[in-house]
Amino acid sequence: MSDFSPLLLHALVVDDEVAITELLDITLSGMGFTVATANLLQDALQLLHQQSFQLCLTDLRLPDGSGIDLVRQIHQLQPELPVAVITAYSSTEGAVEAMQAGAFDFMTKPIELPRLRRLVQQAKELGRTVTPAPGSSLDRLVGQSRAMVDLREQIRLLGRSNAPVFIAGESGTGKELCARAIHDMSPRRGKAFVAVNCGAIPEALVESELFGSEKGAFTGAAQRREGLFLKADGGTLFLDEIGELPMTVQVKLLRALQERSIRPVGASSEIPIDIRLITATHRNLQEMVNNQTFRSDLYYRIHVVPLQIPPLRERREDIPILVQTLVARIAKRQGRQAPTVSAEALRWLQQQNFPGNVRELENLLEYALAMGHGTTLEREDLVLPGSTAPKTKVTTEPLRSPLVKCLARAEALLLQEEMTRSRQNHGLCAASLGISPRSLALRQQRSPQEDP
Repeated sequence: MSDFSPLLLHALVVDDEVAITELLDITLSGMGFTVATANLLQDALQLLHQQSFQLCLTDLRLPDGSGIDLVRQIHQLQPELPVAVITAYSSTEGAVEAMQAGAFDFMTKPIELPRLRRLVQQAKELGRTVTPAPGSSLDRLVGQSRAMVDLREQIRLLGRSNAPVFIAGESGTGKELCARAIHDMSPRRGKAFVAVNCGAIPEALVESELFGSEKGAFTGAAQRREGLFLKADGGTLFLDEIGELPMTVQVKLLRALQERSIRPVGASSEIPIDIRLITATHRNLQEMVNNQTFRSDLYYRIHVVPLQIPPLRERREDIPILVQTLVARIAKRQGRQAPTVSAEALRWLQQQNFPGNVRELENLLEYALAMGHGTTLEREDLVLPGSTAPKTKVTTEPLRSPLVKCLARAEALLLQEEMTRSRQNHGLCAASLGISPRSLALRQQRSPQEDP
């Protein structure tokens, strides 16, 4: 064992195969570590009690115990210590269990040196304190409720892992924002963050969108296409609404996660990839597994670390500060001074259920600011979708002409028909109309109501 200096990085390698420990010792030494080795679980625990380490690599199966037991012990003794498990090719289920216990990553045998070096570099990055910049994704998760404080703390912890994260939450709660915050707090923050809504991709194009395609692979493939997996290589891939993936693509996604490689449509060989996968859906995947519309083995692979986002109605105490933040952000986008919000307006907002959650609240405020020009946002300025504005507000606005009303009704009918054709999928509807989802939401909010 090398002499340990406080100025050096220290690594603990736990494996009963001499060839593996020698390979890891040589590689880690070349990357600035002094290495201590142990063949048994008990020897490793003794070393952990004697000193601190900056990295631990352990085999999943040890002569006197399990690497998962070591992961749990490390989580108690040195919770800041990144530990990765080494598994046989056929033991990826054990690797998933190890990551659920707190391991930040895993490798399969035979060990690939490029993969090992990337893992070690990421472990070194974990030792650097990450302070979120003002306006960062984590900073935008506004709220001082217990639920939001816990959520931000979970995100900080998840940033120290490469484990797949499954984000559950209703539409509009901020699943993509949470995924981006995890990426920003991780060693991958300098690489790409790629987000895709699986429900917005036509079924025939899902495979080529995810994995890429070779020129001539299918009709219309006039050139080679780089898929989203390759675009996210080294970084994070966020698959929103993963429950919308066809079963045929679920099989190929599972293989990509197991092999850590992809095969573009029409390609003859596989391409190694290094991504952190984060998935999300507003649907109940466990129920889909029971109904056999979602593969159980894929569910097991993506549901390693669950992250639940609370709906807005369960943290109403956050609405005042959330409103203040959103009004300031919207006013800046509109190039105007942010109005104050009256106490009556805030009380009314706190009484709403907001089935569309933060997204619905933001759309409501954006519409209110777009239509009003006062220095104070009053209760009568706030109109929920499908409702009419309160009649308490005195206005000198002239009555709209019959032509304007007719055009507004025609627009409302068009929106309704397109939403029906898009099966109530806002992303697809907006794309078919050639407008942004935010523009679609605003148009739906101001759609005229039928006369009683």
